[in-house]
Parts: sequence; structure tokens; C-alpha cells
Amino acid sequence: MRCSSIRSRFAATAFAVIAAAAAGVAPAAAQPAYDSYVALGDSFVAGPGIPPQSTSAECGRSEVNYPSLVADALGVDEFIDASCGGAVSEDLQGQQISILTRATVPPQYDALRPDTGLVTVGIGGNDIGLVQLAIACTNFASAPHGTSCAESNSERPDSFDLAIDAFAPEYGTIIDEIRARSPHARILFVGYPTGIRDGGCFPEQQIWPQDATYLQSKIDRLNTVMAQQVVAAGAEFVDLRTSTIGHDSCATPDERWMEGIVPTSPGIPLHPNAAGHRNAAEQVVSSLSVND
Repeated sequence: MRCSSIRSRFAATAFAVIAAAAAGVAPAAAQPAYDSYVALGDSFVAGPGIPPQSTSAECGRSEVNYPSLVADALGVDEFIDASCGGAVSEDLQGQQISILTRATVPPQYDALRPDTGLVTVGIGGNDIGLVQLAIACTNFASAPHGTSCAESNSERPDSFDLAIDAFAPEYGTIIDEIRARSPHARILFVGYPTGIRDGGCFPEQQIWPQDATYLQSKIDRLNTVMAQQVVAAGAEFVDLRTSTIGHDSCATPDERWMEGIVPTSPGIPLHPNAAGHRNAAEQVVSSLSVND
């Protein structure tokens, strides 16, 4: 689980992260000092498919995912990236079976230490079935040749709303578990980015207009619930939704931070690419500065 701080290799990238957000972020030397930083979470944290990938291939971690860029920007002495593709909240505490290699991955909480100074967390999408929903919303043919995920979930109450609301208290549980292991850590939960714009862009992205709106509404609801829960529990929330508007999977390739059904740059479908991770790093570093 231990990844060395890759300051020498990615110093230029880290500098770009700081410079690009200069209006809202103090210079690197003025950043809050953390001796140790642990990143927890799922594939939106790990960055599968984005080169260069970590030499430990079980979890699909990129060496330029946003935790790595944040660690570089802050100059932490010890950085542990425990994120893993496919992770659900239970994998923070229990062993996970890698979706890439089927190997057993240690619990993510094992990376936490009593002296850990900073923890970021990105989790919840797999718990409430966002990947399955995105697959269900995909149609390669125009209506009526296919099934609308919005219509399939038109019953009230909405099954995904129920799943999100049922999962909500887990965020408080996660904070309690982190504090029990790292009582002095600053804890930031990082939300999910904008995946697809209202109405989508069918057929460029193979999601019908009403389904694109429906899919994003569930991502938005999860973000809202996450923010409410973690702030109420005394942790911090980093919003990625706002900064990624206009950079979703419908954007032109040079403006796209979220890959579509068929990726056009290294990454996996409906996940952030390298530019998306750079933006996430900017938002995290900015939040650390503003709220310090």
C-alpha cells in the first residue's frame, strides 16, 4: 500500500496544480504542513488506466492521480495511497478482492497511523450502484430500440434515492473509524465530478437525453448527501461538481476531464482522465489553504 512521494518525477505537474489555481491557493511554501497523508477510496481516487500506473497493479492506481499530485504539492514526507478500483465502504475495514487481478487487498484503514496528519476519502459510488446505473443508462441505438434507465426507475420512491439515503449514515461511521486510528488527522471527503451534462449529447455519448439527466441527478444527490453528512460530523467536503461543469464526457476532447462510454484518452469509461485528476488536486489543495 505504500507509495513513495514522487516529488522529483512530478514536480512540474505539482507546480502546475498550484499555479493553475493561483487565485485561490497560497504559494506552495505557504501550504499547511503535513508530515503524513493517506488517501482512501475507489476508482475515482485511484485513477485506473491513467499512465504511469503503480507497480502494484491490484488496484489500478495511477502515479498521477489526484492524491499523488496533492502529496507532491504539499511536500509530505510520507504518502500512502490506499485507494482501490471497485472499492465499497466495507473495503475500508475489510479485505477487498481486486477487480483487476482477483488478488486480496488489505483493508484500506490499515494505512492509517496515530500520527497521520491528513486523510482524503472518495467513496460511496459503488455502494449505491452508480456503475450499474451508468451501464443501464447506455443505449447504442435511438429510441424506441432500447430501454430508458429513467423510465425503468420512475417508480416512487426512486430505488437509487432510497439507496443513497440508506447509505448516508455510513459517512459518519467512516469518520469515526478514521478518528479512532488517526485522532489528529484533518479529514477531507472528495465528491464526485460532473459525469454528463443535462440532456447529454446522444449519440456522441450513448446515453439518451432523459437518461443523462437522470444519471447526473443521482451523482448530484450522492454529493449532496455526502456533503451534509461529513460536515455534520465535523469533517470537510471538497466539491468537484462545480469545477467540472463544462468538462464532462460531452465536452470536446481537449476540454474533457471525464471520459465517456468509449474513452478518447487514457482512462476507463465514465471516470476522470489525467486532466480531471489535476483539477481534483487543485480543488483539494485550494480547500486546504482556504480552510486552514
